[in-house]
Amino acid sequence: MCCFSRPVKSVTATNIFARSATKGRQFLVYEMKLDASEDLAMVLPLPVPPKSAEDAVRFVSLKDYADFFKDLAAGFPEPRTRSRGSDEVAAGKAAKPLAVVEVGEFEASFVPTVDDFARLDERFRLPASAWDALPAYKDYGFAVFKLKKGAKTIHPMAFEFPRRKPEQIFFPTVHIHDGTVQAKAKFDHSLFLQKAEGETQSTLQWRESKKLAASFVKSDKVQGLVDGERHVYLRELRGELKNEDVVL
Repeated sequence: MCCFSRPVKSVTATNIFARSATKGRQFLVYEMKLDASEDLAMVLPLPVPPKSAEDAVRFVSLKDYADFFKDLAAGFPEPRTRSRGSDEVAAGKAAKPLAVVEVGEFEASFVPTVDDFARLDERFRLPASAWDALPAYKDYGFAVFKLKKGAKTIHPMAFEFPRRKPEQIFFPTVHIHDGTVQAKAKFDHSLFLQKAEGETQSTLQWRESKKLAASFVKSDKVQGLVDGERHVYLRELRGELKNEDVVL
């Protein structure tokens, strides 16, 4: 799921990469083009174990690898697709501030619970009431990325998080528009996946790269997010689809 703490004019060119990490954790990389008239936050709910520590998420800067998804797409013959969306939410009250991490050109925080949104700056909060229509997410944790206003391509946002169900790989793809959730939404996403040895998730709906990732991804810049000795899988979500996250 992706939502914003302030109105956005447009969100396009959404790309997501996911791969299992060690000790039941997962890597996730998210990229988009954003046009916003004011500073805001993008929020990604994460299926972390309940009561995860405030330092449970490790953020990774890919400021020096802005072409991360461009290189991933080079492993496949067809062009990537684009997505579009708009969301608006805000409110809350302050408490002890959450830790803020400088990650390339933006700041990031891990919000352990819905109640902890009150500890963020007002511009970057989501109220607990925003999740009333999404009870399944009320006990999630949240990766919050604080973004500057204007029209720009946001360099890939990368992090590693603990999984509540280590056997699953999670892609945040639910759309929230103006604080509401529709049964269906317009999808135009490119999802990239790597499977570890022994993982049995079905990839029947995914295309497999013809070569190993090392042949099209810059191993010296990827900071361990991609396994160069394995293939990459691609799935494109297009059109009006059920508004839900992709979980393998």
